[in-house]
Amino acid sequence: MVDLRKLDDVTARLGDVVLDPAGWPSFMDEVCAAVGATGAAMLQSDIRTEDIPRTESITDYFSKTYFPCNLHLTDVRAARGVPRLLAGADVVTDADLFGSEAEMLRDPLYASLGEFGLKWFAAVGFRAGSALWGLTIQRSPKEGMFDTDEVKALSTLSARLTEAATLSTIVGRSAISGITNALDLIQIAAIAVGRFGAVIGMNSQAEACLGHDLVIRNNRLTLHDRQAHADLSRLIDQLRHTSDLLTLPSAPIVMRRIDKRPIVIQMQPVPPAARSPFLGARAILLIRDLESNATFDQNLLVATFELTPAQARLAAILARGGSVEDAAQATGISTATARNHLKAIFQKTGTHRQAELVALLHLVK
Repeated sequence: MVDLRKLDDVTARLGDVVLDPAGWPSFMDEVCAAVGATGAAMLQSDIRTEDIPRTESITDYFSKTYFPCNLHLTDVRAARGVPRLLAGADVVTDADLFGSEAEMLRDPLYASLGEFGLKWFAAVGFRAGSALWGLTIQRSPKEGMFDTDEVKALSTLSARLTEAATLSTIVGRSAISGITNALDLIQIAAIAVGRFGAVIGMNSQAEACLGHDLVIRNNRLTLHDRQAHADLSRLIDQLRHTSDLLTLPSAPIVMRRIDKRPIVIQMQPVPPAARSPFLGARAILLIRDLESNATFDQNLLVATFELTPAQARLAAILARGGSVEDAAQATGISTATARNHLKAIFQKTGTHRQAELVALLHLVK
């Protein structure tokens, strides 16, 4: 049975999740408590991805069955329910989708729900811009199917969710724009990307970097250097499977060029306000073209990292895109000695790879 008072109290706090999108699962937990349900998730009508906001109570179902078994591609509730929502319905339930309970239980999706102690369903439709979403609420067999009065109560959520989703998207875009514009002022190119690598926004410095070596293709950043592009793809793949609550992978990517110094790309997290599920922003790629500013103060490197003058000279050459062999030849030492210097530099700077060292040195020059 729906507790209307609790439901009103929950919807009154929607403004909190607009400012802090990490609160959506808690909001849905409270909705479930108000309507007597086990769990809930938010699904987009045409694109259903694994990073959907959902309550912990039904996470196992989505992570172990719904997505791994590709039920998100054949979801009968979407196939039959989305047209009803597009036609103007605020809420759809199992009763709207099937002629009988027996027909419902014959569907593979409902068979899989039963394995997790779930059965009945209702989806509250709402919009985030042009995209149609559904707050899908799941009940157990004991909790029972949603009746007419409960559907009427749930329908009051539709307009409020649309308002919250719209505002959440605006706040997220504003946060991303603020960051990239601020980076523009200090001449750092920045591209905001979503969990699957789609470009959400970029500043003018980033636009100036686009060309032969960096291209936006199919709304994704593509690198001409095959190794660097493979490294970027691996980072995006890690991004796809990393929780919003965990630290992002931070190893820099060095994109080498034949006739120019390298470009260094590093991934940084977006602020919480930008992590709206309806915007999908997940990270900002900082792009540094070493060709544009390749001057390094070796005395500063000595003072900052306690390098010896010889180590500082080698570090400066590496930071400008040179190899260990190039540095050895330029400083008149053997390659073996240069490698020993590099090991000492790694230890003093707390880095482990040449790409990490290059990125670090460009932060302090």
